[in-house]
Amino acid sequence: MSKYTERAAELRAIVEPHHNCGQGTAMPFAEGRGISEETMMALCANFGSGLKRKSTCGALAGGITVLGLYGVNDQETIDAYYKAFADNHGGMLDCGALVADNEAKGNEQKPFCDGLVQESVSLVEAILKERGLI
Repeated sequence: MSKYTERAAELRAIVEPHHNCGQGTAMPFAEGRGISEETMMALCANFGSGLKRKSTCGALAGGITVLGLYGVNDQETIDAYYKAFADNHGGMLDCGALVADNEAKGNEQKPFCDGLVQESVSLVEAILKERGLI
């Protein structure tokens, strides 16, 4: 585990305050951009439950936020990030569909969502390392 995935796991294990998927993904990278975890937590407060609409997965949104903070905003990289995530989940990117699919398989939601956070953190970390940004 990297320091980013370890921190994400720590954050997701905290019961109170709860860290949603977007916060769990973005907060481990905050310090590297001179942003406090508290500020990042506030910035990503509405990313949980698929942006509070069961739409785009919060972990995915948290990752896009981090990439933007590090200046990674070219279409090719962003498309590759989405594709890598979608390829691991039958093309799904939305929280509602991901959670429903997981539930249909008889799995618990929290461990599944924790896994999505870990996956997103790993994808973002790989992109940032490839570019020499971390």
